[in-house]
Amino acid sequence: MKEYPFIPAKDLKQQFQIFGHFYSVELVSGELVECRSVLEIATDDCFASDHNKLCTHRPDAVFIMMNPGSSKPLVDVSQRITADAIDRLHVSLVPTRPDTTQYQVMRLMHFLQWRHVRVLNLSDLRCSKSPEFIRQFERLEAEAQFLSHSIFADDRTDELAIKLRRRQRAPVVLAWGVSDRLTPLADRCLARLPRRSRTAGLLEDGSVSRYRHPLPSLQKQQRQWINEMLQQFKQDAVKR
Repeated sequence: MKEYPFIPAKDLKQQFQIFGHFYSVELVSGELVECRSVLEIATDDCFASDHNKLCTHRPDAVFIMMNPGSSKPLVDVSQRITADAIDRLHVSLVPTRPDTTQYQVMRLMHFLQWRHVRVLNLSDLRCSKSPEFIRQFERLEAEAQFLSHSIFADDRTDELAIKLRRRQRAPVVLAWGVSDRLTPLADRCLARLPRRSRTAGLLEDGSVSRYRHPLPSLQKQQRQWINEMLQQFKQDAVKR
């Protein structure tokens, strides 16, 4: 397998810009949960001076990962809605500080010469530590019946259809991790994807829904994820 160079984050920052949509949801209980619905990673020529055009631009790929992690807006954001109004969510993109997972996406973009990638998640809940996120979504679903933290929930069907629009033959890259506790969210996601979607991802052996995350703990494994994904796209191009 060909080994690709591991591009430093400082070089990727010069090549790509990152924008996200952040919002807060007030539950019936009064609890406020912080969320991000979408992330757009793009080169300057994709949006000129108006980065909100990325919302309607058809990307080269759509990634679906676990949750927004430690990604944060670089400006103050004050969009608050109630849980029952989430289907009327208005997207407004702001400059965003990427986390280390997004640099992995940028590395793939660099080698595949993609100019624009959209990142969705199994859940919009912002939580930097995976175990805490899993406990949070399980609690909110069980106690508050709040399923709409996920864009794959029934009442966000229209929003999902818009965000899945992409260039012809553009892939949906599945990369949310291998925890069994994500299975309910992963199953909802897979059930919502259009049947003829071209998907990509590194599926764990013996599984139908556990796709390896772009950022395993060891840098060696991070390099391996990049190399194996690039090999998968290379093989797919040959088949076509």
